[in-house]
Amino acid sequence: MSETNPAAAEAAPHRYTAALAAEIEARWQDFWDAEGTYAAPNPKGDLAGDPEVVARPKKFIMDMFPYPSGAGLHVGHPLGYIATDVYARFQRMTGHNVLHTLGFDAFGLPAEQYAVQTGTHPRVSTEANIKNMQVQLRRLGLGHDKRRSFATIDPDYYKWTQWIFLQIFNSWYDQDAQKARPISELVAQFESGERPVPGGRSWSELSSVERADLLSEYRLAYASDAPVNWCPGLGTVLANEEVTADGRSERGNFPVFKAKLRQWNMRITAYADRLLDDLDALDWPEAIKLQQRNWIGRSEGARVDFPIDGEKITVFTTRPDTLFGATYMVLAPEHPLVEKFTPDAWPEGTHEVWTGGHATPAEAVAAYRAQAASKSDVERQAEAKDKTGVFTGAYATNPVNGQKVPVFIADYVLMGYGTGAIMAVPGHDTRDFAFARAVELPIVCVVEPTDGRGTDPATWDDAFVSHDAKIVNSSGEHISLDGLNVTEAKARITEWLEREGHGEGTVNFRLRDWLFSRQRYWGEPFPIVYDEDGVAHALPESMLPLELPEVDDYSPRTFDPDDADTQPETPLSRNEDWVNVTLDLGDGPKKYRRETNTMPNWAGSCWYELRYLDPHNSEKLVDPEIERYWMGPREGMPHGGVDLYVGGAEHAVLHLLYARFWSKVLHDLGHISSAEPFHKLFNQGMIQAYVYRDSRGIAVPAAEVEERDGGYWYQGERVTRLLGKMGKSLKNAVTPDEICAEYGADTLRLYEMAMGPLDVSRPWDTRAVVGQFRLLQRLWRNIVDEATGEVTVVDTDDVDEDTLRALHKAIDGVRGDLEGMRFNTAIAKVTELNNHLTKRGGPLPRSVAEPLVLLVAPLAPHIAEELWRKLGHTDSVVHQDFPVADPAYVVDETVTCVVQIKGKVKARLEVSPGISEDELEKTALADERVVAALDGAGIRKVIVRAPKLVNIVPA
Repeated sequence: MSETNPAAAEAAPHRYTAALAAEIEARWQDFWDAEGTYAAPNPKGDLAGDPEVVARPKKFIMDMFPYPSGAGLHVGHPLGYIATDVYARFQRMTGHNVLHTLGFDAFGLPAEQYAVQTGTHPRVSTEANIKNMQVQLRRLGLGHDKRRSFATIDPDYYKWTQWIFLQIFNSWYDQDAQKARPISELVAQFESGERPVPGGRSWSELSSVERADLLSEYRLAYASDAPVNWCPGLGTVLANEEVTADGRSERGNFPVFKAKLRQWNMRITAYADRLLDDLDALDWPEAIKLQQRNWIGRSEGARVDFPIDGEKITVFTTRPDTLFGATYMVLAPEHPLVEKFTPDAWPEGTHEVWTGGHATPAEAVAAYRAQAASKSDVERQAEAKDKTGVFTGAYATNPVNGQKVPVFIADYVLMGYGTGAIMAVPGHDTRDFAFARAVELPIVCVVEPTDGRGTDPATWDDAFVSHDAKIVNSSGEHISLDGLNVTEAKARITEWLEREGHGEGTVNFRLRDWLFSRQRYWGEPFPIVYDEDGVAHALPESMLPLELPEVDDYSPRTFDPDDADTQPETPLSRNEDWVNVTLDLGDGPKKYRRETNTMPNWAGSCWYELRYLDPHNSEKLVDPEIERYWMGPREGMPHGGVDLYVGGAEHAVLHLLYARFWSKVLHDLGHISSAEPFHKLFNQGMIQAYVYRDSRGIAVPAAEVEERDGGYWYQGERVTRLLGKMGKSLKNAVTPDEICAEYGADTLRLYEMAMGPLDVSRPWDTRAVVGQFRLLQRLWRNIVDEATGEVTVVDTDDVDEDTLRALHKAIDGVRGDLEGMRFNTAIAKVTELNNHLTKRGGPLPRSVAEPLVLLVAPLAPHIAEELWRKLGHTDSVVHQDFPVADPAYVVDETVTCVVQIKGKVKARLEVSPGISEDELEKTALADERVVAALDGAGIRKVIVRAPKLVNIVPA
């Protein structure tokens, strides 16, 4: 605890205490705000500033958007904010124009849930939470440019979120040009006949509805009947991440069903290749890149058409070489062809196990579809679960051998992946093998096993999977693959499929189009209206922002949790005066109906880095010159982007992938110069805390637990302790306010940075905070007389060499550590220097004291400002030059050289770091200990590694 001893306080009234820290910190925070110390000038516009500062190299440093929670911050939340602040301060001191600010990602479910429970408008609670968080963050001394801050719920902000949506809606992806283009250019191609209209008609012959439907197949934002996770008990569609593995909602534990609903989608799949390829140029952790690559899931293979009743079922396979082993097909239960090809009665000879015990194929399919709809995608794909499915009653034809193969539906095939249909090769796919065994389907070996099991699948326990083996049993009337290896067989069968019109070589992606609709209130309204024919129209920019209307009830309508056939009713749909409007969109007043879904909470965080650049621009998304200055491509950053983006690894895919997609669309359309939003990504670790649980497994207040007798006790009951997350629900949260009150913000900053490497999780220990508080007390005492408050520094050039070496080694080390974001080791070096100066005794020379304060300034800015002012300076320490080490004092005067004979150490020599190999060899051979150890023996070889090693090999 900080010292509160009355006698000590009387003896040292100017000692650095928690009370003094609080006074210093509040005063300097007020000063920074009043002076605009952290204002980063733009090259033009309302935030333009000192041209000399603009001319410096720039650094744009960002934290991931915080959500303003009603619970406020605990000490785990500011870890990344403090780190970026230290880094930003260092960059300012090394001559950079630094943009560092923080806004709030304020739309989302928590505020809406609170509104449902209390009737409080989400804006009211959210803005209160933002104010509370701003107070907490200010207390930490974070150097944010507050002129640039905003919240995603500000209409001036989400006007541009809506505007970007319209840019995406009014765009299509030109595969030939590999970029997005305005939809008007596609319309011009249809009008001129340059691009034929499917079906052979001309553009002028199409109705408005037909034109809209055709363009919807190209638009980058489009509405479609999409399979979604529908939760009647909550009255809303859920993202996959909001559904548990057993197919229930995380919130409320209601059953979740697969349903087709009209939803907005983003055609992110058009950018799959670019999203993959451009990862290579980004300075991101390899683990994050790998997650994105796996999520996008690029795979090369072939599309194969299986004829059926005059039409075809198309599958994508990465193993076309195994086509002769395809003995059945499986469609996703939701596949649109299921009903079309399901006959009225079972074909003669249908195995009973294929029917699921149903009298007709229609009954079997309907029952199985209902069963599958109650499962989540995760549950359906679980490898350990039993494979189930039913025969549709239909047969397709395998194109390579003409054999009729039965068509099943099974829940392990998902409509959202590939084509929603697979050719099943049970001999060489574990899933297919398990299903074939379960429903007694034939299994054929077409890839010769190399493990000695033989080629009779009846004797196998599982499929044989190999990408490097010989093809067998794959010869037909038109083509033979026998004897080829897998690679050769793939090439031959793909060429044959294309030549015969049965398929083509292609690339497939695991990535699906982004479902962009939510049946909720607290989100951005879509700037879309529908005419009487149901055609979607974009609102003109002059009608933006389209603000959220007032509603009487914020909750979606809930239904019977088990009734999968219900339809959602959104809160916005209840405000009929807002929904049904008369607008003039350029062709006279007409009646329209507004879109009543809202955008997902991801929308606002897809582009917020751009708003930081030009936050008050009401005419443009961002001024092009300003965007180029802060984010444009440059050497080492071919796609541009933010210089440093810090946040948790939990956003590895969704947020980062979505933001990259929006950036690429805006770049293609010429609105920005940067094709990537974040050039360098750093994932900070997590501050963990001990969770204490009683015999019921319920968390108890960590602050009230006693440690005694080798265990942990709460109110007389022994409790268990495990390291876990920190949070209010776990009753182990420590607020930064508590630590600031006890020790001051600078101590909290130092402790969080000193706990370990920034990218590693670490346990919180309040008792250990005092160590950094004592460092600051010693620092203060080295410069300020605790009795008088006067500075003890002396103006002299007479500094002993040991101190100069300690100082310049610290400068060199701290500079490198701060540049490399190794803040824990930087603090260790400052501590080492400060301890040296304490032991040295006597007043510090100014030439030592001032660099010491500057070293500390990025880490503990309040005490540094105070000491800088006490040292007689009138300008802020924030913009001082960071010290530069004198190389003469960084290199040790001597280093220890080890001399070995036959691998054993015989002498240690103190030599100059710059000694040459020849000189070192002569010195070693002349040393009396080496001469004695050789005892007259000849020398066969001398290996010298100056300045630290000489290895002598006797003859």
